[in-house]
Amino acid sequence: FQDLLRDLDRVPGIRWIRFLTSHPRDFTRELVDAIAGLEKVCEHIHLPLQAGSDRVLRRMNRRYTRAEYLDLVAYIRDRIPGVSLTTDLIVGFPGETEEDFEQTLDAVRQARFDNAFMFVYSPRAGTPAARWEDPVPLAEKKARLQRLMELQYAISLERNRELVGSRCEVLVEGPSEKDPRVFTARTRSNKLVLVPGRPGLEGKFAQVEITEARTWTLAGRFLDGFGGAMAGWDGDRVNACGRGCRVAATG
Repeated sequence: FQDLLRDLDRVPGIRWIRFLTSHPRDFTRELVDAIAGLEKVCEHIHLPLQAGSDRVLRRMNRRYTRAEYLDLVAYIRDRIPGVSLTTDLIVGFPGETEEDFEQTLDAVRQARFDNAFMFVYSPRAGTPAARWEDPVPLAEKKARLQRLMELQYAISLERNRELVGSRCEVLVEGPSEKDPRVFTARTRSNKLVLVPGRPGLEGKFAQVEITEARTWTLAGRFLDGFGGAMAGWDGDRVNACGRGCRVAATG
């Protein structure tokens, strides 16, 4: 895969390269090193953890341990400055104990993900787990999910606040559904930025300054003449949410 990224990085006319979810067991240090050295590959990695308990990971047949995952996270952060890490987490896998769940919380504290997709386990037909007994009540699973979300939301806000005052390049996607005077844009690290603007910005690259951090989004202002007249605009009224990474090679 790193060879494919190197080939794409040499293609004229491509400015940014994103790729979809990677399984942790396939995400080698050689791949990390390649990403670190390729100018066009964006600094966003979606790396599903699923659970922070080795016992649960074995039952899921994930083929990596908690320690191996966290070591990989540390290596990624060391080699790719400013990287944004997102993940998937499942609560209430059959047989998950309170101790297992606490290990997931601890792994999240250590990894400090920028964002996470978090779910209560639901049986999938044809899998071994769908046949296993599950003594944990649904109400307990939902309570655990709430605890996990509260932890991750706090970390996401902290991570976003670290960006306030910084300047970065964004790709403008288009006007917000809730306010056409506000445009949504993506950073190289796949952060969603809400910026007052004017028509005709869709698909353009621009420089912005981050002025405010929220749990799911950033607010900013254009630095290169793309801004529009925004009298009466109240940024607190804007509530948009971006999901995950997309497969894209944007020129």
